[in-house]
Amino acid sequence: MLPDGFHRLDPRFVHVQQITGLITAGVFSAVALLALGSLGLAVGASWMVAGLGAGAWLAGSGLLAWWLWVWPRRAYAHAAYRLDAEGLEIRRGVIWRQVINVPHTRVQHTDVSQGPIERSHDLSTLIVHTAGTEHAQVALAGLSREDALALRDQLLPRDGRDAV
Repeated sequence: MLPDGFHRLDPRFVHVQQITGLITAGVFSAVALLALGSLGLAVGASWMVAGLGAGAWLAGSGLLAWWLWVWPRRAYAHAAYRLDAEGLEIRRGVIWRQVINVPHTRVQHTDVSQGPIERSHDLSTLIVHTAGTEHAQVALAGLSREDALALRDQLLPRDGRDAV
């Protein structure tokens, strides 16, 4: 159950994260296999050692793929945002919880971006640029395109003054 005024990210974001995770697992697995094969050839490993290495690679790759498939559901359940008169508040984190508050007065400008996988699912990432140097950019991924554009418009100052 969400606290008052908080909204969940778009549920399609779970699938986007899963696809991204499987691509990541595939790349890491391929690099690990190439490194393991090169090392085995360099030291002249026996078939037994090569078999153990291949088994370890297969187990590690499978575990990584499983983790990157399951984790997005857990992360989604612990992510929410709200926009009120004070500004934008983002809550996320399964193990290490994080609460980010961006007051309206600190917003300099906003961007809405889409990567190729997000675009295929009609999702966007809202990027809020704030005054300051450390953590001067806050990203909220997993929004529908319409929600991201609406949040962007609501975060910008309306009275014609610069936010800083």
